[in-house]
Amino acid sequence: MNDMHLALHGVAIKKHAAATVVAGAVGLSEARADSLLKEAATGGRVVEAQGGYVLSPAGRMILDNQYSRFYGELRADQAFVAAYDRFERVNVELKQVITDWQTLDVGGQKVRNDHSNKDYDAGVLDRLGEVHERFEPILAQLIRGLPRLAVYRHKLESALEEAERGQVQWVSDAKIESYHTVWFEMHEDLLRVLGRAREE
Repeated sequence: MNDMHLALHGVAIKKHAAATVVAGAVGLSEARADSLLKEAATGGRVVEAQGGYVLSPAGRMILDNQYSRFYGELRADQAFVAAYDRFERVNVELKQVITDWQTLDVGGQKVRNDHSNKDYDAGVLDRLGEVHERFEPILAQLIRGLPRLAVYRHKLESALEEAERGQVQWVSDAKIESYHTVWFEMHEDLLRVLGRAREE
């Protein structure tokens, strides 16, 4: 694997992001990510727009063709694949927790949660904490196979801590690295590494 692959992979995970954000996603230095993405833009693999980078069609094709070459050994690692399969089972639980965080059942109808019911929110946060605890050993196994995934451990723990302090946006706000945002990106990362498709 090379740094250019990591930079392009970071852009794919983030969809549209500045070099500093891409660097933090894949473990490159900010200077290295900036240099690589400028090189990739010159070569037509990414496009710079509104202060961030997105993959070009050519860049997407190049990146997609690299995964099996760079991660073939990992895809054959039974321990890693088994950990991923366990992750997918926990992912189903996480999605339900996020749905319950974002909505309330009022008279049999789902309505947007305005987070005024603190007892309800506390109950959902407890469930999120339980999901996180069950996921920790799974993530540890994934990190053993691919050490750069450790960045997700820190981000998930940080988001959960903020949410438990009462900062409700850290559960699922898409504009920040909330728990759900980081989880979604981690899922995308794993799907790409293993050549899997996201189940709708």
